[in-house]
Formats: sequence, structure tokens, C-alpha cells
Amino acid sequence: MVPDDLALAGPDTARLADRLLRTGRPFHAHEVLEASWKSAPPGERDLWQGLAQIAVGLTHAHRGNARGAVVLLRRGAQRVRAYRDQAGPTPGRDHPYGIDTAAVLAASDDLAARIERHGLTGIPAGDLLPGLLTAQ
Repeated sequence: MVPDDLALAGPDTARLADRLLRTGRPFHAHEVLEASWKSAPPGERDLWQGLAQIAVGLTHAHRGNARGAVVLLRRGAQRVRAYRDQAGPTPGRDHPYGIDTAAVLAASDDLAARIERHGLTGIPAGDLLPGLLTAQ
């Protein structure tokens, strides 16, 4: 369980959430990301809220709720895009804290589309374990 008063710096949040997602614990990743969303400066809130919503979408997928997964994956991707689009092209918007926003968005969009078309049956388990950080 994540403490209610969790306060991590951006890079620490990104690393912890990445590890939780890659190990199949998207609900816990959501809690970590939500803590950052609530304490982030206004210019970063869409990023953290979007990532938290994507984690909830993955939680729904893990629990067999295809409709909830699609809705939250898309809603989260929309928020991450809003973050990236703020004030036009700005250095750091594509890889804040090492987060590969392009890869996160591509994975979320692809997964939502596949679930919407075919349901959760046939989705490889590895596709429900995306990371946030640039490939290492």
C-alpha cells in the first residue's frame, strides 16, 4: 500500500511507477502517480494525471473489465497529450523525468484499440506490462 502522504520527486515517481507497471502492479503504480499528480506544479498535472489514468486502465484490463480499460487508457492518453501540447514544442516535454511519452501514448492507443476490437481475449500478458521510462 502506498502511504497517503507519499511525496516523491518526479524522477523517483517515474522510476517507481515504471517498476510497478513492469511487474504487473498497475493499481500500485496508479497510487504513486496520483500522489505526484496531486502535489505537482500546475504545468505537470496533466502528465501525472494522464499516467495515473493509464495505470487505472491497465488495472481494469488485469481485472477483466474491457470497457473500463478502453475508457481509462484513452482518457489518460488524452491528458498526456495535453501535457505535451502545452505551450507548443518545449524541450523536455517528450521525455520528462525519463518518461518516453511517445512510447507510452503509442502503447496506450494500440492497447485500447485492440481491446475495443477484440476484447481482452488474446491480449498477450506482456502487453499489459508496459513501462514508462525510455528503454534502458
